[in-house]
This record gives sequence, structure tokens and C-alpha cells, in this order.
Amino acid sequence: MTREEAARRVAELTWAIRRHNHLYYVLDRPEISDAEYDALVRELAELEAAFPELRSPASPTNQVGAGVLGASFEPVTHPTPLYSLDNAFGPDEIAAFEERVARALGTEPPLEYALEYKIDGLSINLLYEGGRLVWGATRGNGRVGEEVTQNLLTVRDVPSRLEGAPPRLEVRGEVYMPREVFLELNRAREEAGELPFKNPRNAAAGAVRQKDPRIAAERRLAAYFYGVGEGAAELRARTQLELLDRLEALGLPVEPHRRSAVGAAGVEEAYRQMLARRDALPFEADGATVKVNDLEAQRRLGHTAKSPRWAVAYKFPAEEKETRIEEVVFQVGRTGRITPVAHLTPVQLDGTTVSRVTLHNKAFIEELDARVGDAVRLHKSGGIIPEILRVIKEKRTGKEEPIVFPYHCPECGANLVEDGKIHRCPNPLCPAKAFQQLRHWASRRAMDVQGLGEKLIEQLLEKGLVKDAADLYRLGKEDLAGLERMGEKSAENLLVQLEESKGRGLERALYGLGIPQVGEALARTLARRFGTIEKLMEAGEEELEAVPDVGPVTAAEIRRALADERMRSLIRRLKEAGVSFEAKQAQPAEQPLAGLTIVLTGELSRPRSEVKEELEALGAKVAGSVSRKTSYVVAGPGAGSKLKKARELGVPVLDEAGLAALLAERGAAG
Repeated sequence: MTREEAARRVAELTWAIRRHNHLYYVLDRPEISDAEYDALVRELAELEAAFPELRSPASPTNQVGAGVLGASFEPVTHPTPLYSLDNAFGPDEIAAFEERVARALGTEPPLEYALEYKIDGLSINLLYEGGRLVWGATRGNGRVGEEVTQNLLTVRDVPSRLEGAPPRLEVRGEVYMPREVFLELNRAREEAGELPFKNPRNAAAGAVRQKDPRIAAERRLAAYFYGVGEGAAELRARTQLELLDRLEALGLPVEPHRRSAVGAAGVEEAYRQMLARRDALPFEADGATVKVNDLEAQRRLGHTAKSPRWAVAYKFPAEEKETRIEEVVFQVGRTGRITPVAHLTPVQLDGTTVSRVTLHNKAFIEELDARVGDAVRLHKSGGIIPEILRVIKEKRTGKEEPIVFPYHCPECGANLVEDGKIHRCPNPLCPAKAFQQLRHWASRRAMDVQGLGEKLIEQLLEKGLVKDAADLYRLGKEDLAGLERMGEKSAENLLVQLEESKGRGLERALYGLGIPQVGEALARTLARRFGTIEKLMEAGEEELEAVPDVGPVTAAEIRRALADERMRSLIRRLKEAGVSFEAKQAQPAEQPLAGLTIVLTGELSRPRSEVKEELEALGAKVAGSVSRKTSYVVAGPGAGSKLKKARELGVPVLDEAGLAALLAERGAAG
């Protein structure tokens, strides 16, 4: 690889890792698995080792976690920094780790190590003074975190007082959601018609960041503690395992499966035993922490900018399980799309019970060559979405049956139409489409009608009480009284929820209508740009294409949907029922940045999506690449190829202070 190629790849990796850091640590919304993330970090570290001049002090390999979540919580500075562990993926890397440690200490292997399960949760830091909890915070970027004390006090394992603690003690730990609690919570959410949580870590992290501590309390979180910052000397422990015993004696729970091991061979044996017991654990674990047991040796070894030199995380391999396809059903979505879904023999995978998985479309089934009765290998794509990796054809018995894709809608019998790889039901009165449309309209991100779950929607449709969203607002208490599990109080609550939903505004209503290509972000942009549904319905394709992120295909879809007489009738009846189709935050009449094309690059002080949304609301187009038409490039630390191209093309480059000055100059700051 040439230096130029390496520089380009370093920039790509830096951007990708920062993005995934923000998704994982700040938004609790990871898009890739730990293994995929680790591979990106490893590739970047290898390139920086091969080309040291390309390594920046702001490189993700020198940083821990990500920034705090905007202004949602007060920032708190940790008395001593929190570090993240480097990763190891096999016996050779553990042996290399031991050689590095022994060389740095001027001794010979084998060394003694302490091992604990690496719990997949949210890292926290607690400060006690005089035995009383002063504050609790998230890790944040390792130096500054978010103060979430009230939420942490709802966690059963976080004591508000410690008896016999040093005058000032800083304790590190991990908040997590036990597996059983996670499964129970998701069952309850699905029964209520709510979206299930994707994994225990997200559910725990989301609870800790709630403004209402009661939500955190309802999640029944737990915690384990593994380390000490300030105040460690007063505990008078000589080893890592003794330190954990001291914490336990103070009333702080520690990982109960901790153990010692001697030398790389001993670590490997302990790791294999821990991996074998992984599925039986009450919590999610993605590896084992391997720490030099001697605390004085830890002190001598010290830290890099990001990680302790005396510890690594020995990661578990991505989990795969074997199961079997029992049957395939064909579901009809709210747009009429037919999706084949495989029902599987239930299997535990990464902390959740998986019994269904999408087969996407006819082409996917043919490429996979899947049949009913096949044994298959399953994993979670991005660590989240269950996916069939392959069919185990060598286990076929000859009794497997081909999956026959239907020619007719499984719900209404209409002839299906092909749209590329997708098959759709064209019948506007298909009952399955009505069910999905109502479910979407009531969903949390649309009109947020709590209490209107799947079971209730099914009953309303079966009894002919509703056919579409407008009918929901004609319901009375007497209509609901005869429904199963619908008492007087439940009926009253639902009617209150429906009444409140009328004021959600154009952005939410537009998303709830389920127009093809219009997701949450675009619904928000359209609401701000046009302000009312009437202005949006009057807009031509050319006017729509002037909206950021709207191309010819999307513009045509929006026009087609809003010109349909059935959609117009639905909107008219919703308005008659009192549903607001006006933007709560309409776009300013004046757009001081209109005509400007801006590109964002590098690490900014706020999430890039937030800055992008702000600039677009002021009329700017925020593009993803630099060209001669670019007006300005806003560059933060770590900017790479986009910054280089801007300089080559002579495009003006601003830092965040320069952007603020531009906004002030154009009267857009405030």
C-alpha cells in the first residue's frame, strides 16, 4: 500500500470509527457488531503502526468512548480518567501481551492474572465522600461523563452509603440488564404492541439516560464493580483479586466468576472454561478481562492515551447457533409488500430467544436455496438482527420441502404485482394492509397512541369498528366497552391518548401516513419546509426535489401518494376529526443560508446530524462530498480526505468558530 492509499484509508477508518463510537456510546444505537467494530479499530492501528506519520493525537486509537449526549445531563469531570481495554482475539495475541508486559517489567513469564467476565453494559463511575454517594456518571469520553445519579440510585446494586470506605473513593463498574429481565420486558412490550428492545445493553443504557428515574427503576437493572480510581491506596489491596474482595466487603457487588490464572497457557484454559459457560450466565458477556493481578505491577506499567498496558479484553467469538426452519409464512406490510418469514425452532442467541427471521424476498430464498425443514446456521447481523448465514445442506434428509412463493395475496387473494425484487398486493382494501397501517399510525415515533396494541387493532378491524386511521377518532366508550380486556378505565385511557395524539403536528402525522420513501427524518424536513399539508400537497416535483435528501424517485413517490384520492380522503377525514396537519416548528420565512452548499467533516462538538439539521432549517444544502459547487467545508479535528479535496479545489474551509461567525454575519445566529 502506498502512503497516499494508506492516508485515504486512515481517513475512512477514522470517520467510520468515530461514527460508530457516537452510535454506540452516545445514542445506544449500534449498527455493527463488536467483532466488526474491533476489525475497523485493528485495521486503523495496523496502518498507523506502518505509517507513523499518519497517526494523529485525535485518532480514535488514542480515545475512549465518545462525548456526552448534548445538554441532556450535566457534565461531570472524573477525578481520574477512565480507560478502555485493548482487545485480544486468540492465544497468539495473549502470548504477545504477556511478552510485552514481562519485558516492560523486566521479568520473565509466566505472570499471574485476574480474569472476570466482560459484561456488555454501560460503564459508570461513582464518587463517594465520607461513605456517601456524591454523584454517579457515565464514562463519556473517559474524562468527562454525564451525571446520572438519580437514575443510578434506582439500580438495586448501587448503594447510597458505604460503611468503612476511605474518605474519598472513586469506584468503576458496569450497569446491565439481566437476561431474564430483558426477555420479560420484551414480551410485555410486544404484547402491548410496542417495539421490543434490540439487546440488553441498549435497554440498560437507555434507562440510565432517562430524565424520569421511575423508568430506570422499572427496568430492574443490576451492576457489578471492577475497579477503583481515587482512593485505591487506602483499600490496602496487593492484587486485583484482593481489590475486588475489598469492594465486596464494602457492599459493592463484584463479578462472582472471577478467577486467577498463571501464564498465557493458564489464561487460555480459563478463557475456554468461561466461554463454555457463557450461555448459562444471567448477563450478557462479550469476553473476559485479563488483568495483571499484582497492583504494584499495574502501577509501574501505566497507561497509553487510551488503554491500560496491564490489561486486555479477550473477546468471545461472534455467537452462531444451529436451528431448523419449521415453516415459512408470507406477511403483508402496510404498503402491500410481501415478506417471507421463516418460523424457526426457538434458540437462544446473544441473550434473546430467536424464533423468526426474515427471508427478505423471492430472490434471497433462491440464492440461499432454503427449504422448509432445513437445518440452518444463524447469527445476528450487526449484533442485533437475526439472520440466516447458510443452509446446512449436508444435514438434508430428503424430506425438506421447497418454499413456494405465492402468486396471490395471502390475505385478500389479489394477484401480486412485481416491483423489482419485491412482490406487492395492489388491493387498497386488503385487510392486512389496514392492520399494518393502523399499527404504524399508532406507533411511538408516529402518533404515539399508547394502549393501541396489535391485539386491540385486530379486534377493531374484526368487528368493523375501524377501517383506517380516521375511524380511530370516531370511536366512543360504548364502541370499546364490548372488546376483550377493555374495561371502562382502559377505554377512557385510550380515548384520552387518541385525543392527545391529534396535536402531534405535521411531522408526526406525515410519518404516520406511511408515504413510501418518507421516514422520520424526511417527514421532519418536509414539515419544516412546507409548514402545512396543503402546501405540501400543492408542491410540484421540481419544488420537492429542491428539498435536501429528496431526489427524483422520492419526489415522484410523494407526489403520487398525495395525489391519490384515497389518501386525500383520509387526510380530509383526519382533519375533520381534529388531527393537526400543521408544523409545530415551521421553517423560518427567511432562509439566510439559502443557496449555500456545506460539507461537514471531522469531529465536531455536537453530533453531525444535529448540525446538519440546523443548517438545513436555515436553507443550506448539506452535502456528503466536496465538489466545485461546495460553498464551505466545516472541518473539525481528524478531518481527512474531504478537507484535502477542499484545499485542492480552493473551497473555503471553516472551523466551528468560523461557522458561528458566518451564521452571525448572515443573521442566522441566535
